[in-house]
Amino acid sequence: MSMADPINVEVVYALPARQIVLPLKVPAGSTLQQALEASGLPAKYPEIDLAKGKFGIYSKLAKLDTILRDHDRVEIYRPLIADPKEVRKQRAAEGKVMKKGSGAVEE
Repeated sequence: MSMADPINVEVVYALPARQIVLPLKVPAGSTLQQALEASGLPAKYPEIDLAKGKFGIYSKLAKLDTILRDHDRVEIYRPLIADPKEVRKQRAAEGKVMKKGSGAVEE
């Protein structure tokens, strides 16, 4: 494959209610950022921030300057609403019922 041949990639963005999957043809040697820009998604969804956002290829974080290969799936990650560790801690705390004699000092 020469540099002039286009490659096929997908750009995916999962919204809370639906998933967008855009098949694209980009020039061989294109970067992740170029594919994102070619998809038009950052223009359509202003919450996609190329400077601060997280992106990946097949579930692995990747930098914007990563060179894409034929059939790569570029993924746009949304920020987490809640920290999973904090949610687990809260769930564990709510599940524990303080028992009499739990070490609390009574006067």
